[in-house]
Amino acid sequence: MIRKYSVLASALGALVLACAPASAQTALKWAHVYETSEPFHTESVWAAEEIKKRTDGRYTIDVFPASQLGKESDINQGLTLGTVDIIISGSSFAARSYAPIGVTYFPFIFRDGDHLLKYAKSDTYKKLTAGYEEATGHHITATTYYGTRHTTSNRPIAKCADMAGLKIRVPDVPAYLAMPRACGANTTPIAFAEVYLALQNGTVEAQENPLTTIEAKKFYEVQKHIVLTGHIVDHLNTIISKTRWASLSDEDKQIFTEVLQEAAARATEKIVAREKQLVQEFKDKGLSVTEVDRADFENTVMEKVTFEEFGYDKADWEAIRAIQ
Repeated sequence: MIRKYSVLASALGALVLACAPASAQTALKWAHVYETSEPFHTESVWAAEEIKKRTDGRYTIDVFPASQLGKESDINQGLTLGTVDIIISGSSFAARSYAPIGVTYFPFIFRDGDHLLKYAKSDTYKKLTAGYEEATGHHITATTYYGTRHTTSNRPIAKCADMAGLKIRVPDVPAYLAMPRACGANTTPIAFAEVYLALQNGTVEAQENPLTTIEAKKFYEVQKHIVLTGHIVDHLNTIISKTRWASLSDEDKQIFTEVLQEAAARATEKIVAREKQLVQEFKDKGLSVTEVDRADFENTVMEKVTFEEFGYDKADWEAIRAIQ
């Protein structure tokens, strides 16, 4: 009888071991601050499903959009605190932990979106993302074109000096502040989720963001002018936390990397296409959409802003500017 139970126990144990890998499932949290209508969210949801499929269900990922898990600074901290596993966030926030990577937000460093995407395949990109990983342990897996940042205002702007005294909302990030301050504007850091109300009630009279964000957040409803300053060609990084990245097998690291880079490419393609349509659509809504003398803006920034005050390396700036 004892032998009979021993054999049965062994058989059950073998069955449990055989089933364990197939049933083991790890749930991950992916956070960002963008609206559910934006490609950054829709492609994150696609990536979550694709990772689940390619790992045979071993990983499930819940995507939390629109600041549900906190402001951008909060979700960056969440990588270290262990409250999130994956985030989408700009290099401006990564620069709080590793200042040199913020050089990519220096005004007018990129000519256009194509220049940014070439940078994302360059040795300088590898150097800066490796520096960030060494400083934090977190792994930048992919980079998405966010859009070219322009200014919206309730007063017309044609040249840099026209911004003197302008109350403008700018993210509380040094590189974002550079152009408005060089032009004499009064910058106010307001959380992204609160910008619409601040514009509506007059706390600020201007803000700056890509056309796609101006559309998604409906800033055009509370602004009269869209000024195509094009001062920053913006991007977002998809970042996996140190703890989560270290827990992945080499095979799973490859899967996550491939899927997240594909999602970034898919979102980039949609953003580029949408930007091309929006200038006319904003005009059709009755907004003033104007070009500016970009050289005037750029020259003023270069005269009044130094790399050293931000902790950037001018050699990195020169290397990026030289990319063709």
